[in-house]
Parts: sequence; C-alpha cells; structure tokens
Amino acid sequence: MFRNMSVALLASASLLCAKIDSAAAFDRSVGEPTVIYANQPVRTAYAGGSNMGGGFLEFLFGGGADRGQPYPQEPAYQQQPSYYQQQPQYWQQEADPRQRSFDPRFEKQEVAYDGRERAGTIVIDTTNKFLYLVQGNGHALRYGIGVGRPGFIWSGVKTISAKREWPDWTPPAEMLARRPDLPRHMEGGPENPLGARAMYLGSTLYRIHGSNEPWTIGTNVSSGCIRMRNEDVIDLYGRVPVGTKVVVL
Repeated sequence: MFRNMSVALLASASLLCAKIDSAAAFDRSVGEPTVIYANQPVRTAYAGGSNMGGGFLEFLFGGGADRGQPYPQEPAYQQQPSYYQQQPQYWQQEADPRQRSFDPRFEKQEVAYDGRERAGTIVIDTTNKFLYLVQGNGHALRYGIGVGRPGFIWSGVKTISAKREWPDWTPPAEMLARRPDLPRHMEGGPENPLGARAMYLGSTLYRIHGSNEPWTIGTNVSSGCIRMRNEDVIDLYGRVPVGTKVVVL
C-alpha cells in the first residue's frame, strides 16, 4: 500500500515539474512583461547559479536578496524614459525676450552733436548702437538701432538709393544658405522683418529698416542691416530724401 502511495506521489511530483518546466519554457519564449512601478521594489529572477536550476524556479523559491543581490528599487523619476529627464523645468527656460522692457537710452531724442558732418547727414555709431540725423547748430536727432552680429558688422559711406513703405522681403541667397527655413519671399506687412519702412543703401543689400522685433533694438542682431523700431523708422523716413549721405562708423 505504501509502495503504491510512493509511486503515486512520485508520479504527481513528476507531473508538477513537467508543468513548471513547461511554464518556464513559455515564460522564456514570450519574454518578461515590462512593468513600471512607483517607488515599489521590483523582484527579478536570480541570475546566479543554484541547485534549483535558476530562472523560474529560483524566482519562485530562491532568495535573491539573501544571496547578496537586493531587489532594485528606484525613485519614480528614474524609471521614466530619458527624454522626460532632459526637459528643462519652467524656471530654467529662457525668459521671453518680447517681455524685455525697452531701454530708455534708445528712445528718440535730440542731443548735442559736435561732429564734422553737415546737416541732413545720417551718422551710424555701430559700437554704441545709435543713429544720428544731423540737424546743424550743434544738434542731432538720435535713434536707437540694432546692428550686425559679429562677422556682419561693416563701415563705410553710402547714400540712400531708394525708399519703400511696407516693403516686401526676399532673403538673399547667402542668407538662405545659412537659414534654409526662411521663406523665399514675404509680402510687406506687420509680420515682415523689414517693418514699416526701408531705406536702401547704395547698390548693396543693406538697408535702414523697421522691425517686427522691437525688443532687439540695442543689440547685435542683424546680417548687416540697420534696424529701428517702426515708429522711429517712419519718423526718419519722412525727414530724409533719396540721395541722403549715410556714414557708418
């Protein structure tokens, strides 16, 4: 009788092992599911050797932590994909430059002028970012401007060869090579980078023009053009004719 019970127990044990082995084989064939935990320990199968055969059996009956391999536990933010960790926090993002207050130094104003240029001449002080319209009698109207970035600053003497109200803008090939994302042509209007008025300098591509980015006045920002606030370029435009001498320092 006992012999028959032993045989039955052995048969049951063999059947159980066969089912476990079958489950382990299925587990290996489909791979382990990915589970994201929030501040919870993650128990993994013990990878080292043992007398239980490793893998599924070791996971069920073994003690990974007892064998010197504690279960990993990470803070929730470390379990997130890496691109979440690369996003800057709102306080680290650069402030919107459009909210920058306009420096009163660059407001249009009448100032003393002791230069040698005659009345009616435009003098551009690139370093200090001012444009002067000489009035005579030791005075000039001074406007704040934006000038060329490093590598795009120039100097010389030109004349205003043409004037345009709400000019169209066609970026030159050199600019498109640097910025292929720019439009090939843009009609004049409030969103146009040339702003409300443009005064063309000689046969060059340089202009004195308005801007749809008034917060850039007082900075090195352009590809060589002289930019002004729209209200200032409209005022200057009405004061100077074609043929006006322009001295860029």
